[in-house]
Amino acid sequence: MSLHTELLDYVERAHEGALLAPARLSQDALNLVLRNGVVLTVRYAAPDAYSLRWRTSADIDGVELGIDTAPVHPQLETTPNHLHRADGSVAADPLTDPRRSPQENLARVIDALGRDPQLADFGT
Repeated sequence: MSLHTELLDYVERAHEGALLAPARLSQDALNLVLRNGVVLTVRYAAPDAYSLRWRTSADIDGVELGIDTAPVHPQLETTPNHLHRADGSVAADPLTDPRRSPQENLARVIDALGRDPQLADFGT
Protein backbone atom coordinates (compact mmCIF):
# COMPACT_ATOMS: atom_id res chain seq x y z
CA MET A 1 0.00 0.00 0.00
CA SER A 2 1.33 3.45 -0.90
CA LEU A 3 1.68 6.25 1.60
CA HIS A 4 -1.00 8.26 -0.22
CA THR A 5 -3.41 5.34 0.05
CA GLU A 6 -2.65 5.04 3.77
CA LEU A 7 -3.27 8.77 4.19
CA LEU A 8 -6.55 8.51 2.26
CA ASP A 9 -7.72 5.77 4.62
CA TYR A 10 -6.62 7.85 7.61
CA VAL A 11 -8.39 11.03 6.41
CA GLU A 12 -11.62 9.18 5.64
CA ARG A 13 -11.56 7.62 9.09
CA ALA A 14 -10.30 10.46 11.28
CA HIS A 15 -11.22 13.67 9.42
CA GLU A 16 -14.38 12.90 7.48
CA GLY A 17 -16.19 15.72 9.28
CA ALA A 18 -13.61 18.26 8.08
CA LEU A 19 -14.23 17.48 4.40
CA LEU A 20 -16.68 19.19 2.05
CA ALA A 21 -16.28 16.45 -0.58
CA PRO A 22 -14.83 12.94 -0.60
CA ALA A 23 -11.02 12.83 -0.63
CA ARG A 24 -9.56 11.97 -4.04
CA LEU A 25 -6.44 10.01 -4.79
CA SER A 26 -4.59 10.97 -7.98
CA GLN A 27 -1.43 9.52 -9.48
CA ASP A 28 0.93 11.40 -7.18
CA ALA A 29 -1.22 13.16 -4.60
CA LEU A 30 -4.12 13.12 -2.21
CA ASN A 31 -6.59 15.94 -2.90
CA LEU A 32 -8.87 17.28 -0.19
CA VAL A 33 -11.55 19.97 -0.11
CA LEU A 34 -12.19 21.15 3.43
CA ARG A 35 -15.57 22.35 4.70
CA ASN A 36 -14.44 25.97 4.52
CA GLY A 37 -13.54 25.63 0.81
CA VAL A 38 -9.78 25.19 1.24
CA VAL A 39 -8.33 22.96 -1.47
CA LEU A 40 -5.39 20.94 -0.08
CA THR A 41 -3.00 18.87 -2.20
CA VAL A 42 -0.92 16.39 -0.21
CA ARG A 43 2.22 14.85 -1.71
CA TYR A 44 4.51 12.50 0.18
CA ALA A 45 7.64 11.03 -1.42
CA ALA A 46 8.63 9.56 1.96
CA PRO A 47 7.48 10.10 5.55
CA ASP A 48 10.02 12.93 5.93
CA ALA A 49 9.77 14.34 2.38
CA TYR A 50 6.52 16.11 1.62
CA SER A 51 4.71 18.99 -0.02
CA LEU A 52 1.41 20.23 1.36
CA ARG A 53 -0.06 23.00 -0.81
CA TRP A 54 -3.39 24.72 -0.41
CA ARG A 55 -5.57 27.40 -1.91
CA THR A 56 -7.78 29.34 0.43
CA SER A 57 -10.68 28.68 -1.96
CA ALA A 58 -11.29 27.18 -5.38
CA ASP A 59 -12.22 30.67 -6.63
CA ILE A 60 -9.85 32.72 -8.75
CA ASP A 61 -9.24 35.05 -5.76
CA GLY A 62 -8.06 32.22 -3.50
CA VAL A 63 -4.44 32.57 -2.44
CA GLU A 64 -1.93 29.72 -2.37
CA LEU A 65 0.26 28.72 0.56
CA GLY A 66 2.24 25.61 1.28
CA ILE A 67 4.60 23.66 3.47
CA ASP A 68 7.37 21.48 2.11
CA THR A 69 10.65 19.87 3.07
CA ALA A 70 12.86 20.92 0.16
CA PRO A 71 16.21 21.73 1.84
CA VAL A 72 16.60 25.20 0.35
CA HIS A 73 16.18 27.51 3.36
CA PRO A 74 18.90 26.55 5.87
CA GLN A 75 18.54 29.86 7.72
CA LEU A 76 15.10 28.89 9.08
CA GLU A 77 14.88 27.25 12.49
CA THR A 78 12.63 24.49 11.14
CA THR A 79 14.79 23.58 8.16
CA PRO A 80 14.23 21.61 6.01
CA ASN A 81 10.49 22.15 6.43
CA HIS A 82 9.21 25.64 5.77
CA LEU A 83 6.06 27.62 4.99
CA HIS A 84 5.47 29.44 1.70
CA ARG A 85 3.27 32.41 2.58
CA ALA A 86 0.63 33.95 0.33
CA ASP A 87 2.88 36.97 -0.32
CA GLY A 88 5.66 34.74 -1.67
CA SER A 89 7.89 34.97 1.38
CA VAL A 90 9.16 31.92 3.25
CA ALA A 91 8.97 31.37 7.03
CA ALA A 92 9.60 28.69 9.62
CA ASP A 93 6.97 25.96 9.47
CA PRO A 94 4.54 26.39 12.39
CA LEU A 95 2.72 23.06 11.90
CA THR A 96 4.69 20.08 10.67
CA ASP A 97 7.86 18.25 11.63
CA PRO A 98 9.51 15.59 9.44
CA ARG A 99 10.13 13.52 12.58
CA ARG A 100 6.38 13.15 13.14
CA SER A 101 4.25 10.64 11.29
CA PRO A 102 2.61 11.76 8.05
CA GLN A 103 -0.78 11.22 9.73
CA GLU A 104 0.10 13.50 12.64
CA ASN A 105 1.45 16.21 10.33
CA LEU A 106 -1.60 16.00 8.09
CA ALA A 107 -3.94 16.16 11.09
CA ARG A 108 -2.23 19.31 12.33
CA VAL A 109 -2.53 20.92 8.90
CA ILE A 110 -6.20 19.96 8.42
CA ASP A 111 -7.10 21.27 11.89
CA ALA A 112 -5.20 24.54 11.42
CA LEU A 113 -6.57 25.20 7.93
CA GLY A 114 -10.08 24.54 9.16
CA ARG A 115 -9.63 27.41 11.61
CA ASP A 116 -7.54 29.81 9.53
CA PRO A 117 -6.43 29.00 5.96
CA GLN A 118 -3.81 31.77 5.94
CA LEU A 119 -2.41 30.70 9.33
CA ALA A 120 -2.64 34.20 10.83
CA ASP A 121 -3.02 32.58 14.26
CA PHE A 122 0.58 31.43 13.90
CA GLY A 123 2.01 34.86 13.23
CA THR A 124 2.70 34.10 9.60
